[in-house]
Amino acid sequence: MTRFGYTLMTEQSDPRDLVRFAARAEEAGFDFEVSSDHFNPWLAAQGHAPNAWSVLGAVTQATSAVELMTYVTCPIMRYHPAVVAQQAATTQLLSEGRFTLGLGAGENLNEHIVGRGWPPVNVRHEMLVEAVEIISALFDGGYVNYKGDHFRVDSAKLWDRPDLRVPVAVAVSGAQSVRRFAPLADHMVAVEPDSGLCSAWDKLARTESRKIGQIPISWDLDRDAAVTRAHEQFRWFGGGWKVNAELPGPSAFAAATQFVREDDVAAGIPCGPDAGEIVKAVSAYWEAGFTDIALVQIGGDAQEDFFAFARDELLPALREAAA
Repeated sequence: MTRFGYTLMTEQSDPRDLVRFAARAEEAGFDFEVSSDHFNPWLAAQGHAPNAWSVLGAVTQATSAVELMTYVTCPIMRYHPAVVAQQAATTQLLSEGRFTLGLGAGENLNEHIVGRGWPPVNVRHEMLVEAVEIISALFDGGYVNYKGDHFRVDSAKLWDRPDLRVPVAVAVSGAQSVRRFAPLADHMVAVEPDSGLCSAWDKLARTESRKIGQIPISWDLDRDAAVTRAHEQFRWFGGGWKVNAELPGPSAFAAATQFVREDDVAAGIPCGPDAGEIVKAVSAYWEAGFTDIALVQIGGDAQEDFFAFARDELLPALREAAA
């Protein structure tokens, strides 16, 4: 059965609002919730970037049953992988076993802030492999010592380790990353409805895996307002992962997208009040083999009305179509 999630978009909301939205999304009937993990917003118009792990800690107490996930945390520069393992184990305990750790190779936008430069993608993947190995070893329990090409760990141990091991999902974008990470991770993350990724992952995965996708929408009763909001806050989305991973800050994203028109954004993101348009866009993911799809509702002003729409119209329509 296809599962549908809600995205806690840290780039577009105050942390207090994010906690409130998490509770409202659970009440609306979403199956899971994912949180972005950013130091900067993509565009200054988004205006926010609270600490995702602090927010998730509060969310574990504001919700009771919905599954939670990072989508995704980069454990190679801004965070050391041992610290990520500790954060994930703590979140799993606070949520009573509802947490999945989503990991990825990150973006320059967030990772350059620690002053170590931005390595090329092949190096970032090498670093992520080591990070996943360290995190998995810490989840296994006991003291961990590790010496790799990029990371060292000296006698580290998780003293508060949940009975239910934290599942690890890793973001992939092509055949190379699938080959690297399918044997290491429990689940797959991707942001394009690519059936090739799903089939390649399933061939190499060590266990039956969830394939977790994400899609932006801009719901509003006023379609023109929805299009304008999507253009103001999400026109960066069409650049693709290879571009979005490299640009260094919100001003760079603003410059790179200065000629993107509202019509361009509306062509790629379902905008307005029509549930049918959203279902059609989301269906590309389950048709490609994705098991879980998280929606990003762009912008904070329409969130409260969106939850009512999701509960009464959108989620029933998605579940009926996916079935």
